[in-house]
Amino acid sequence: MTTSTPPSAPIRVVVFDLGKVVLDFDYAIAVRRFLPRTRVSLHTVNEALNGSPLLLAYERGELSTAAFFAEVQRLTGFDGSLAEFETVFGDIFTEITPMTALVPRLKAAGLVTAALSNTNDMAIRHIARTYSFYALLDHQVLSFEHGSMKPEPRLYEVLEARTNSRGPEIFYLDDREENVVAARERGWRAFVHQAPEESIRTMATHGLPVA
Repeated sequence: MTTSTPPSAPIRVVVFDLGKVVLDFDYAIAVRRFLPRTRVSLHTVNEALNGSPLLLAYERGELSTAAFFAEVQRLTGFDGSLAEFETVFGDIFTEITPMTALVPRLKAAGLVTAALSNTNDMAIRHIARTYSFYALLDHQVLSFEHGSMKPEPRLYEVLEARTNSRGPEIFYLDDREENVVAARERGWRAFVHQAPEESIRTMATHGLPVA
């Protein structure tokens, strides 16, 4: 992709993937809580909830929350309500505080902050209720709302349009190499997140106010 933004352009926007960057998550937590309420094996529950085609369809926005729940219920025999399921399914996150603490610091310095995430409606509603940093983000670009998942171009295009930014004006952290490669192809300053200390050092190297 070509861009009119010069390589020396200052960073205007800092973008975080959510899962494994600012929030750790573990679907095994949901599976363990869910299993006693079903009539199937651990393997079947895991296949329904953890990285399955059904979950990917939900995160792409091809299924509503109600439709996703109905299909999980059909596959597993879960005997609870949708409200109970949402509690089990949503509460799988742990805050990575060295990363979430960066959001107010970056905003105070006049930078735009955003999330760019492959995720689903139940997860986001839980995150919005539970973690204060989420409301501080200026933009949230989420797969289920746009019918597309990283590394497909659509979500990156939405982020650029929402922030009116291009190329090296955007600094991005993601835990998946393929998502970072797609961002670099658009000229973003994109880096694979592995540990908070490493990412914070990289941000400082690029002149971001993280200290």
